[in-house]
Amino acid sequence: MSIDLSQFFEVFFEESFEGLDAMETELLNLTPGDTDSETLNTIFRAAHSIKGGSGTFGFTSVSDFTHVLETLLDQIRQGQRELTSEHVNLLLQSVDCLREMLRALQSEQEPDLTVAGELKQKFEVILGFASAVESEEPAQYSATTEKETQTFQINFKPHHHLFKTGNEPLYMLSDLAELGHLEVHVELGAIPTIDQLQSDECFMSWQLFLETDAKKEQIEEVFEWVEDDAEIEITLCGGLFAEQQQSADIQPQALPIDDESDIEAPTQTLAANPAIAQGAAASAAASAAAKAGKPAKKASSTESTSIRVGIDKIDSLINMVGELVITQSMLSQLSEQEITEHTLAALQEGLAQLAHNTRDLQENVMRIRMLPISFVFSRFPRLVRDISQKLNKNVELKLLGEGTELDKTVMEKISDPMVHLVRNSLDHGLETPEQREAAGKEPVGTVTLNAFHQGGNIVIEIMDDGRGLNTEKIREKAIANGLINPQEDLTEEKVHELIFEPGFSTADEVSDISGRGVGMDVVKSNISDLNGSIEVTSSAGVGSTFTIRLPLTLAILDGQLVRVDKHTYIVPLISIVESLQIDTAKVSTVGSGLEVLRLRDEYIPILRLYKIFNHPNAITELSKALLVVVENDNQKVGLLVDDLLAQQQVVIKSLEANYQRVDGISGATILGDGRVSLIVDIAGLIKLAGLKKPGSQDSMLDAALLQEEQA
Repeated sequence: MSIDLSQFFEVFFEESFEGLDAMETELLNLTPGDTDSETLNTIFRAAHSIKGGSGTFGFTSVSDFTHVLETLLDQIRQGQRELTSEHVNLLLQSVDCLREMLRALQSEQEPDLTVAGELKQKFEVILGFASAVESEEPAQYSATTEKETQTFQINFKPHHHLFKTGNEPLYMLSDLAELGHLEVHVELGAIPTIDQLQSDECFMSWQLFLETDAKKEQIEEVFEWVEDDAEIEITLCGGLFAEQQQSADIQPQALPIDDESDIEAPTQTLAANPAIAQGAAASAAASAAAKAGKPAKKASSTESTSIRVGIDKIDSLINMVGELVITQSMLSQLSEQEITEHTLAALQEGLAQLAHNTRDLQENVMRIRMLPISFVFSRFPRLVRDISQKLNKNVELKLLGEGTELDKTVMEKISDPMVHLVRNSLDHGLETPEQREAAGKEPVGTVTLNAFHQGGNIVIEIMDDGRGLNTEKIREKAIANGLINPQEDLTEEKVHELIFEPGFSTADEVSDISGRGVGMDVVKSNISDLNGSIEVTSSAGVGSTFTIRLPLTLAILDGQLVRVDKHTYIVPLISIVESLQIDTAKVSTVGSGLEVLRLRDEYIPILRLYKIFNHPNAITELSKALLVVVENDNQKVGLLVDDLLAQQQVVIKSLEANYQRVDGISGATILGDGRVSLIVDIAGLIKLAGLKKPGSQDSMLDAALLQEEQA
């Protein structure tokens, strides 16, 4: 019987990805020659943890690769080598490489080791080069590399539960062997008889002698992950083969370990004793996984499958459940009493309290899914650094509102559109240092990411202080691409919106960063899929701002129920501008039968929902129906409905996942009476009505205005 290490895989992967994120963040904070010990130690500890964990679970490709970069980091933090920009770039590339290797292993695939091999070779060249030219190095460097060899005695006695924490003594011995010449003695006195042996408990302990030029602190680091799960004594002694007073329980065989290839020796020796073999079962499992070259557990997806929740949110949720239980108990008692006027009043009060508790519970459950947007923002320092280097631009990235929370699902889906927008700002928006100085600006450009709550939405702004959008160039390119007619007189705002059209680009050259005519249309499409909107404001020579508005969550919606014929639809409350009765005297017909209502100084296209959704028995006379004016992406339309019903919060269910995609419908929900109600997709309805072509609505409204004036 052996321990199934695969049960710990997901925890390992999650912690490893967090470690890589921490490494990347701290590496971006380093500058050549930087000797900030705390930053360097944070990077080293993250790498050391990934190396140890991957070795424990048999992911040798990861542990071998991490070992060589860990060596470089150790030399830098020990002051043996000066940090250079080449080191930082190489370490950042290694973070990317490790991330891809771990993703492959998480998906139960063999990682591609091509890049890892190239990077490892570069590390080895750097490490070997330092030794080859040692004579050319300054004297103080040579002094630091010549260390006195010492012998340490290490008494390592794990607590019985060590295996349950996912730690493996075998790999700790391997780490010690890398520091010098290691002699191992195992203590067997605590191993019980076979009938009392537990395969997931550790009954062995070790006495170790290490001849090394390493410091005691380096030895302590090997055991830092188990210091609370073992008794550890490290003392300086005379020599490796000095006479030592050993316990009678120590096996007389000495097992020298000179390199990592010899590390299987203790396991092979211990396996001769059946009881000891069971105690070392975890080692065998790890070794078998290493030889197989793949993990024992398949991860269905590389996306994050868990979230960390603050204890305050959990406490609040528990309190809400407690309130709900009290209310349920009160209602249960009322159900056993005789029905009187008093009990009916108490029942109504109890039901009101139940509704209140349910709403509070719902809000608290939704808060659990809310995460700070810093999870998205954290990827941009690296992105900005890499692209600005490639473009030879000096860029400062400012992050504001990092604590602003939004739903985990929304956060995961907004990440890619934001990457497109930031890349666009860096490539098209910001000028080179020479161009900025010629324009009287600071040579360092600024890109700012800002997030804040506004009503029931989260607003994300991507701002730059670059050259701004070239309105005339955009217009010329749109005419050349047939997006607008040369005669159309569009406002500057409408011209700027043309950059979101498919295939549109003003780039003179195609690069690996932008200019292929893809990206901005994808941005708008992805944001629309999230029931959000995007708008751009720009000023020539000053800069541009892209503003994204998104719902805080995709799971719950505040909606207005409307009736069309005998059917109930839900209109997102956040999209509704107003509801009104129609004055038919202000209604005109333009184009191919499109009706528009003159409302104050605007012309509002009227969309008859009964025609779109095929309900022949609905109210058709404008004077007897109601108009719900809604807005999407700065465009207003009026939805003709029979009646307005209640407003309520609804839980959104995917229609596409349970049935199929329906144009003009974003999802469905179940009402209190058990009926299914469809949720109206405002953007989809506008598209169905043919109002999304650039300039088309303006043209129709101009025609309506002219028609009214002629009348």
